[in-house]
Amino acid sequence: MTEGAIVLVSGGMDSLVAAAISLREYKPYFLHIRYGQRTEQRELKAFIDIADYYKVEDRMVIELTHFKKIGGSSLTDTDMQVPESLSKTGIPNTYVPFRNANLLSIAVSWAEVIGVKKIFIGATDEDSAGYPDCRKTFYQAYNQLIREGTRSGDIVIETPIIDMNKIRIIKLGTELNAPFSLTWSCYQNEDLACGKCDSCRRRLKAFKEAGVEDPLIYMDI
Repeated sequence: MTEGAIVLVSGGMDSLVAAAISLREYKPYFLHIRYGQRTEQRELKAFIDIADYYKVEDRMVIELTHFKKIGGSSLTDTDMQVPESLSKTGIPNTYVPFRNANLLSIAVSWAEVIGVKKIFIGATDEDSAGYPDCRKTFYQAYNQLIREGTRSGDIVIETPIIDMNKIRIIKLGTELNAPFSLTWSCYQNEDLACGKCDSCRRRLKAFKEAGVEDPLIYMDI
């Protein structure tokens, strides 16, 4: 019997490639979290499309409301402006405070119930300069937390692309025939990607440098 793994699938290209990697060895359980982000509906569509593409039967969508109430991020607070330039230093206002810890806690709870021992997340250390909950040390510490706070203590978070930059992620995803056309990266729009926000710019730059055509359609670029 194939061992199972929970995969956090946001709908973006990083989580897609992490999912594609997990599928080589594990039976998938896809998890998607709606947390009041600006492109919540479009990201949900991306999740459903990716899950359908891989014919994943076991999937769960969880809705969180507290991030929008807490605020502090331009992804959840529409009164804040999403940056339209590549962030170079400091933590950008697109950082959702301690988001990944919240998402992982849900994944761990589900894993305990269904007896799964692996949780995959598409975190990259490249993002850690801007997002502290993407640091490799964060996941090492979280795995220790799981060992201390669960019944069996043997659930492990896997971060298969943690040491890859966006170019390598795109190349690997292409090798794995990952459907990038189904993903969504834009922080602002739900119809056509804006091509201007930090996330769109990083994606466009990475696809260009990887020598791979980006299948998304953008506005005004």
